[in-house]
Amino acid sequence: MAILLTGSTGYIGAHIAANLLSDHADPLNVLVRAKNPEEARGRLWRALQLHMDFATFQVCLHSRIRIFLGDLTDERFGLSADEYADLVRYTDSVIHCAASLNRKSEKSCLNVNLRGTLEVIQLAQRARDQHGLRRFSHVSTVAVAGHRANEIVEEDTAIDWNRSDYDPYARTKKFCEHMVRQLLPDVPRTIFRPSIVLGDSRRPETNQFEMVRAFVFLAGLPALPFRPGSKVDIVPVDYVASAISTLHQKEKPAHEIYHLSSGAGSETFVELTDALSKAQGKRGPVFVPSLEGPSSKMINALAGGAGRVAGLAKLLKVFLPYLLWNTVFDNRRVVEEMGRRPAPFSEYCYPLLRFSRENNFEYKYRDWPPSDLPQEPRVTPPHSGLPQDVRR
Repeated sequence: MAILLTGSTGYIGAHIAANLLSDHADPLNVLVRAKNPEEARGRLWRALQLHMDFATFQVCLHSRIRIFLGDLTDERFGLSADEYADLVRYTDSVIHCAASLNRKSEKSCLNVNLRGTLEVIQLAQRARDQHGLRRFSHVSTVAVAGHRANEIVEEDTAIDWNRSDYDPYARTKKFCEHMVRQLLPDVPRTIFRPSIVLGDSRRPETNQFEMVRAFVFLAGLPALPFRPGSKVDIVPVDYVASAISTLHQKEKPAHEIYHLSSGAGSETFVELTDALSKAQGKRGPVFVPSLEGPSSKMINALAGGAGRVAGLAKLLKVFLPYLLWNTVFDNRRVVEEMGRRPAPFSEYCYPLLRFSRENNFEYKYRDWPPSDLPQEPRVTPPHSGLPQDVRR
């Protein structure tokens, strides 16, 4: 039996996969969108090479991982009848991490987030009916809380159906949570809501630069249109992935919903800029809160154009509301369960900034070694764990 992990080639999903492979014994079933097995293995290698060398990846691929070529939005993932039956038969728990983060496209969010989640739920129902389902973990977002201002939001009061949503991403993720609760009422469930996931506290390297671009741009401005005392809830991806993999594998987590956030420990803009200024040996920016409105209008106007400036403006337009709400998400539940708090962004923001600038916002991926032709993975993943020498 295995864990079905969706989104394994994504940023958070790859971190979860790496944690499960290094710290737990369960095999993984992963759904990868690709034209053929070779392309699928290549995509998985690109996603996991930030976490392991090729030799370790090969061991995992042939002893712990079974790849299913499919699309989340197709009926039964577009798998053949035999493949789908195998996926149901060998799945005893699910971590649903795949999602469209395209906050500008309602079509993409509806297809991937709603239709895709429904397909995953239906597979979970079939696995439950056939042999039982140990747990269904759903990776959501704190954005399901909708428009907020100057608040500390707790897990059980975050969703208010009368409150407006920020964007299609937040709206569809809120409905995804609702579907999980309504359609899997008798399955142990865990819902994880990450806040702004930015960087890895253990290392500066990253292969996800969308939000990093906005951070680096803002870090270089001499003046910022923010209130210096406002808090911004940023959490490192390693804490998020560790919490998801650990609590999914825990027999009885204390709660159903967890905010994976910095909570009351979230830092203010001035704390973050002071840390960056000290690390770079230069003067920090001036805060001009009165420019908040004009800056938003200018970004909206520039986002309608073309070219590099328009691209950056479109990125800032998406994320700016999340930086202005001065709202944090209570994280006492996950801190108590994990026995530790997430690392503050101020402790690792400068190495992240420096790596991103020095590498021009690109991660130098390693190709599949030409002397190591891809081999077919095992049909049925074994139950044994990794050899001790390839564990992290």
